[in-house]
Amino acid sequence: MGRPFHFHIDHAGHSITVTVRSGLTSEIELLVDGKEVFCQRVHGSGTSLLSGELPEDPPLPFRIHVHQARFGSAIPRVTLEVDGEEVPIPERAIV
Repeated sequence: MGRPFHFHIDHAGHSITVTVRSGLTSEIELLVDGKEVFCQRVHGSGTSLLSGELPEDPPLPFRIHVHQARFGSAIPRVTLEVDGEEVPIPERAIV
């Protein structure tokens, strides 16, 4: 697998982290408040859609869009969709 890309955003007091390990078969992992809520293997490029809930009362559903380029080692684009609004999730450098 290629280099992992990490994306992170804080929303409504919760931490949302997406890790994309790209390659011929990519792996996408979604963490909410440090707990894995979704993990998926993806073949090829294009856009993947992940769903989750923020632990509110009642739970707040959200979706993550992960767009992987068709060619090369481009950085994926990741957005958070919650309450009808889409917000880009910035890449986070891991040291």
